[in-house]
This record gives sequence, structure tokens and C-alpha cells, in this order.
Amino acid sequence: MIVALAGGVGGAKLAEGLAAVVSGDLSVVVNTGDDFEHFGLAVSPDLDTVMYTLAGIANAETGWGLAGETWGFLDQATRLGGPAWFRIGDRDLATHVLRTERLRRGENLTSITADLCRRLGIKARILPMSDGPVRTVVHTPEGALAFQEYFVRRRCEVAVTGFTFDGADRARPTEEVRSALQHPALAAIVICPSNPFVSIDPILAVPGLKDLLRESRVPIMAVSPIIGGAAVKGPAAKMMRELGREVSAATVAAYYRDLVDGIVIDEADAGLASHIEAMEMAVLIVPTLMRSSADRRALALGCLDFARDLVMKAVAQ
Repeated sequence: MIVALAGGVGGAKLAEGLAAVVSGDLSVVVNTGDDFEHFGLAVSPDLDTVMYTLAGIANAETGWGLAGETWGFLDQATRLGGPAWFRIGDRDLATHVLRTERLRRGENLTSITADLCRRLGIKARILPMSDGPVRTVVHTPEGALAFQEYFVRRRCEVAVTGFTFDGADRARPTEEVRSALQHPALAAIVICPSNPFVSIDPILAVPGLKDLLRESRVPIMAVSPIIGGAAVKGPAAKMMRELGREVSAATVAAYYRDLVDGIVIDEADAGLASHIEAMEMAVLIVPTLMRSSADRRALALGCLDFARDLVMKAVAQ
């Protein structure tokens, strides 16, 4: 049994690789801090990206949305004066409509997601980090911005000064998340190569989540989203610079230092290994750029081998 923490395209890609290797023995705890309402609909971007990716129906070019999407709804809504800044496709719209209707009936996000995954033929468990609403707020010199306002509408152009997670203090890990992290067959926890600040931190901000991770007594590893001093996708590198941090896999390692046993870095960053090891963290150096399904599977297998090595090292000590 493997548990992955994920958000966004990079997290979804590694989750797909892990699912290909361990199939149903995978639980993916997904960030819901970027959830919001649009056209009166409950939209869960990271949940949907992971779900569509594991179902094999994601748009391969963008990493988000659905393959073969059409845009009739958005075109007509825009024509009638509606907002066009957040693109909801026709098939994607069905997910949001059904989710919203079921939430209004009193169902929780976890059960709705499980049912959608079952209908899409996904064997892995995709678990919202909490059923309570948590909303990522991006702080900037212009003031606070809701995450999607910053990320999509403003295209990450404004500088960031920090982040808060509204509602996190009232949220709690779901029973499904708790059960996954306390499963007797749990072998490893993988923090996917997602943005540490806005994809993983919202998960870790849920009270009790870090305790569950630490109490699991299995290897915890993080995969760096920074390769050769740059982010593969998204604003992680830009955020690091604006927060006064060096854009480096070593910075990612230091960020997770108090939580993980080891970090997976790309071959381009092999020169950082000794620096990271000096932080008393194990290092695995493998190709981490996931251009294909084969790359995703290879990285997943590398993570599982790394977990076994960490167990053997702990036993030897």
C-alpha cells in the first residue's frame, strides 16, 4: 500500500506512474485548497486533474482538462456576458454540475469523488485532503488574492509575499485519509513533485495530517519539482525567488527536512547530493522529468525501490 500526496499536473503524472505499478494499492491525498466556485459550480481543479489523469482521459498537451474537449458552453456564456478567464469545457462541465448538485444534497466531497472515480474505472483511491473547505490565499504587494484569481486570472504575474489557508484550522483529515495513513500494509508515503507552497502545504496545513504522516512509521520521500534550477511547470520557481529562496532541489529538500526521510532529485542536480545528505536526508538520483507514461512508471518504480532501501538502512542501524 502506497500513499501519495499530490496537487496539479506534476503530482498527477507521478500518481499515474504509481497507479500503473501498484494499481489498487494506491491512495492519493489531493490538495483541495485551490477549489472555488465558478458559474455557481463547485470546481476542484487538482482533484479533477488527478482523476482525469488516472482515468487516461486528461488533455496530454495541457495536463489539465479533458482530451478532445469542446467549448460550446464557454463560447455561448462569454457571448452572453459571462466571464471567460477560467476555461470550463463542455465535458468538464458535467463533472462540476454533478459535484455541485450532490454537495447541495448533503453528500461529502470524498464520497462524490469515489463514485466519480468508480464510474471512470479508476482503481486507486483519490482522496480529498479534507471534506471541510480550505481555500488558499496568495498574499501580494497588491493585497490578498484568491488562488484562482492569482493563478489563472492574473496568470501568476503579481509577486507573492506569502500564503495562508483559510478554513484549515477548522478542517480535519477524513476517515478515508486517516485509514490510508494507518493501513497495516502501508509501505511508503510519496510527496509528489507538486508545488510545495500551494499544492502540498495546504494538505499539511490540515490539523493532524502531519502527525498522521509521522506516526505512520514508514519511509516518507519527496520528489523535487525543481530540476536544474527551474520548475518543470507552474510558478514554483518564481515563488521561490520572490520569497527570497534559491531555486534549487536543495531548497526543496530543506523545506521538507523535518518531515521526510529522503528526497528524489534529477540527474541534473546530482551535484547537490552531498549538500542534501549533510541535512541528514537520503538522496536518490534518477531521471525525474516525466515526458511519457514510461517515464512516469520508471520514476514510480524508483521511488518504491528507494523506500525499500530506506527500510533496509533503518533496520541496519
